[in-house]
Amino acid sequence: MSDRPKVLFFSTGNATRSRMAAAFLRRKLGREMVEESSTAVKSAEASPLAQEVMQEIGVDMSPCQAKEIRESFREHFAVVVTLSDDSRERSPVWPFTRNIVHWNLPDPASVEGPPERKKAMLRNVRDEIARHVDEFVLEVAPQLNGAA
Repeated sequence: MSDRPKVLFFSTGNATRSRMAAAFLRRKLGREMVEESSTAVKSAEASPLAQEVMQEIGVDMSPCQAKEIRESFREHFAVVVTLSDDSRERSPVWPFTRNIVHWNLPDPASVEGPPERKKAMLRNVRDEIARHVDEFVLEVAPQLNGAA
């Protein structure tokens, strides 16, 4: 069992947002400091376009595979970060986690139209997630010592 604090990124749609966030956290802190995970309600898969827009900025999200949501309910996390649009999505209760952080992000899968329009939305969400992860690393991550 790892003594690193575990952070779960949760999305109510597919795993695009959660895998993006996990990849940014992994890049910022590395696996030595924190164990990042991701999950989603509808699908553990992320959009291939999301992988493409992450590659544009040199971030590989392929190592950040999402787990099935049922698995995550049995684990203890130092922090669960929900990545949903409050006005449209609802998050479940995480029974073994005291620290829940919410980032109000639109679901990029909700955008209809040609690939370039979808990529534009994914880029906006990607950049917003990157900003949130930067803030998380500065504000929350230092408090995780001993919270594993």
